[in-house]
Amino acid sequence: MAQFDLIIRNANLVDGTGAAPVHGDLGIKGGLISAMGHIEGSATSEIDAHGQAVTPGFIDIHTHFDPQLCWDPFATPSIEHGITTVVTGNCSLSLAPIRNRAAAEKIVSMFGVIEDIKKRTFDEAVPFNWESFPEYLDKTRANLGINVGALIGHSALRLYVMGADSQKRIATESEIEEMCTLTREAMQAGALGISSSYVDMDENGDPVPSQFADLNEKIALAKAMAESGRGIWQIVPFFPDLAREIANIEELGEISLAAGIPCSLQPVLSSPTSPNATEIIEALQKQADRGARVIGQVMPRCFDLNMRLSETSMLLFGLPGWKAIMDQPVPERLTRFSDPATRAALVTEMKNAVGMSGALPFLTVGKVTSEQNVQYQNRSLMEIAQSEGKEIGEVILDLSLADGLDTEFQLKNIINADKAAVADLINHPLCHFGASDAGAHITQFCGTGDTTHLLEHYVRETGRMTLERAVFRMTGEVAADWGLKDRGTLQVGKAADITIFDPATVSVGGEEFVNDFPGEARRYIRRSSGYDCVIVNGEVVYQNGAYTDARPGRIV
Repeated sequence: MAQFDLIIRNANLVDGTGAAPVHGDLGIKGGLISAMGHIEGSATSEIDAHGQAVTPGFIDIHTHFDPQLCWDPFATPSIEHGITTVVTGNCSLSLAPIRNRAAAEKIVSMFGVIEDIKKRTFDEAVPFNWESFPEYLDKTRANLGINVGALIGHSALRLYVMGADSQKRIATESEIEEMCTLTREAMQAGALGISSSYVDMDENGDPVPSQFADLNEKIALAKAMAESGRGIWQIVPFFPDLAREIANIEELGEISLAAGIPCSLQPVLSSPTSPNATEIIEALQKQADRGARVIGQVMPRCFDLNMRLSETSMLLFGLPGWKAIMDQPVPERLTRFSDPATRAALVTEMKNAVGMSGALPFLTVGKVTSEQNVQYQNRSLMEIAQSEGKEIGEVILDLSLADGLDTEFQLKNIINADKAAVADLINHPLCHFGASDAGAHITQFCGTGDTTHLLEHYVRETGRMTLERAVFRMTGEVAADWGLKDRGTLQVGKAADITIFDPATVSVGGEEFVNDFPGEARRYIRRSSGYDCVIVNGEVVYQNGAYTDARPGRIV
C-alpha cells in the first residue's frame, strides 16, 4: 500500500518563510504535507518537478469573487496564476447576512455600482438561498475548487440589523449588540474577519451603511470578532482626500489597540505626486510606534483602467450627467448620448472634470469595431481633440457612437507606474502584497495575475526581489498575519496547498475582453504561462494548462 497520496520529486522547495530554496521531495497524505526532503516511499501518484519551484499556494487577500463562486468554483483565472486561497467580502460588501429579497436587491445594487458586477449576472447565477452568514458559508463550501477566506461585510451587517436606517444614523446599543452576536456566530462558523469602507457610495450616490458607523460600533464589532481568537479588520480609506485618509488610519490604530487585532487597508499606491506614498507610510509608522497593527496593501501592476460607454466606468462617477446616462440600459444610453442637447451639456460638464475624471484626457484609444475609428487607435484623446479642434467629451462621444458605444479607451502608466517605487512599497514591512481587487471592476480591468506579474517583472526581469522573498510575501507572511495558521508554508502538518512553476518562464498575458459571465456579461481576464501544476488541499486542480474535476477547496 502506498505511503503517500502524492509525491513531488526533484523540486526546488521555496518554503514560504523567506528561506533560500532547497532541492528535495515533498510528500502529501490526507490533504496535508507529510514529509519533506529525500523521500524513499511510494505514492499513489507522483509529479516530477524537474527543478521547478515548488512553493506554498499563493494567497490573494483582496478579492470580490463572492458572486462568481456561485457558478465558478475556481474563481477563474486565479488558480491559473498559482493562487490557492482568495479572500472575499472586502470593502464592506458580503452576500450575507441577508434578511429578505429586498435586502438582497440592495446588496446587488451596491455590488453593481461599487464592484461593477451586473444585476443580470446576480439574477441568473446567485441564488440567495441563505440568510445567516453561517448558512452562506455552508452553501459556499459545498462546491469549491479553491480555498475561500470570507470576510463579513460591515455594510451588509448594518443593513441586516438596521434596514434603511443603516444609511441614516449611528446604531443604538441594542443594535450594536445584535451585530456583535451575528459577528460571533459568523466567526464561529469560519469567517475570517470584518470589512468596512470609508469611501464607497451606493447606487443612489449615498454613502454605504458602514460610513454611518461610529468608533464605538467599530470597536465593539472588532472585539466580538476577536473573541474567536482570530480576525482581521479590513477597510478602504477615503483615498481621494489625504487628510481624511490619514484620519482613517488613525482610527484603525484605535480599533487595533482596543480590540488587539490587526487592521488592513487598501490600496497604497505610488502616484506621480507621491511616488513612495510617503504620507501614508508615515501614518502607518505612527500607528506602529503606538503598538497598533495597521498594514497597507500594495499591488505590483500599474493601476490601468479601461473604459467603454457600453459598460461601467469609475472615471465617470464624478460627472453626474454622464453617470445618470451610464446607469441606463445600453439602448437608452445610445439614444441619450446621440441627442444634440444632451451632448452639449455632457461636453460642457466634462470640460470641468476633476478627481478621477480629470484623467480622461490622458486616455488612449484601444480596440474599435468600426472602420472609421481604426485611424484613432493608440492615439490619446488629448492629441485627437487638439488635431480636430474638439473637446474631450466630443471625441469620446463621436468615437463611441460610431462603435455602438463599444470603443475601448485605456488609461495606462499613470498610477503605480514608478516600478522602483512600487518595489520599495511591496518590500515595505508595513505593507502586504495585496489590493488586487480581483473579481471586481471586471469591465475595466483584471485584478487577477498580480502574483505572476510579481514573479515575472520584479523577480526575473529586474531582480528587485529574490524568489524566496516574493514567495514569502505572497504566502507565509499574509497567512500568518491574516490568521490562516494551517497553511502558507511548506511544513509537515500544514495544508498541502502547492504551486509548481518555472521561474524562468512564468509570465502573465495581456488583458483579454471575454464574454463568459452569466447574464451575457463581459469581463477582462489575464492568462498565464509557466505554471505546471496547482494543488489545493492535496488534490491537483490545475495541470498542464487545464482544470481537473477535483473540488477540494475549503472555507479557511
